[in-house]
Amino acid sequence: MTVNTGLVTVLFNSESVLPGFFESLSKQKMQDYWLFIIDNSLDDRSYVKAQELIEQYGFKNVTLIHNASNVGVAAANNQGINLSLEMGCEYVLLLNNDIEFNNPGLLGGMLALADARQERMIVPKIYFFDSGKIWCAGGVFNRWIGTTNHTGEGEKDAGQYDKDGYTEYAPTCFMLIHRSVFDTVGIMDEKYFVYHDDTDFVWRAGLAGYKVYYWAAGQVWHKVSSSTGGGTSPFSIYYGHRNRIYFIKKNFSPIHKIVAFTYFYLTRLLKWRLFTKKLFSSFYRGTRDGLKMKP
Repeated sequence: MTVNTGLVTVLFNSESVLPGFFESLSKQKMQDYWLFIIDNSLDDRSYVKAQELIEQYGFKNVTLIHNASNVGVAAANNQGINLSLEMGCEYVLLLNNDIEFNNPGLLGGMLALADARQERMIVPKIYFFDSGKIWCAGGVFNRWIGTTNHTGEGEKDAGQYDKDGYTEYAPTCFMLIHRSVFDTVGIMDEKYFVYHDDTDFVWRAGLAGYKVYYWAAGQVWHKVSSSTGGGTSPFSIYYGHRNRIYFIKKNFSPIHKIVAFTYFYLTRLLKWRLFTKKLFSSFYRGTRDGLKMKP
């Protein structure tokens, strides 16, 4: 069976957010898609919940895979991407399952825009689920310190980011990507495991000449860090630091590396006193392992 779009979502201890995700999908008018659900959870609760919701909403075009181990977000996304491309999908929509959306025309509108404008990468406006404030209305790379910045993050939406246009960076938590991008750029770098894998992908796409189109009328709500324990958990501290170092080593020019690493170490010296013993251990191991990684 050939469908136009492959939807790829990765589960990890996601059972609490799945009802809202499936309800959002069930309301969509556009049905020309195949949903690939890749479960990295170490138990079967997310898998069982996904099965229940698939049956509840009557989803037919769906593949649910439970990996034997947690292979990481990058590798699991690659599973779904490859399955989509093998099925002949023209587009792949990478979407987190901790995201909800209430516009029944969202997917159809996104695809219509891509076709009409021949856009190869499209992202919507993304809000914090809890506060309703803007989480991401596009973004930029900071080539001097190895970070990314979300446009409008934490701001109330007063229409200040309602203009469509190209943006240098956006996360892939809800990104429509044409198959030609994967043909040219490749898929996710699985060395990242989690965090910065999408940053690296968008960076490589930009180098290849692809632009991310920001669609302001497309709106979704994101339960940020729902599966990783938040930005200050030991897990997030470890992978955040490890992968930032790897991203800099892999992608930056010599002069940018010098500046980025100088900034990194100076700011860590200022922040290390804020770490608990457990968090400092995660920071230390993340930094050590990042320096060991070879691009």
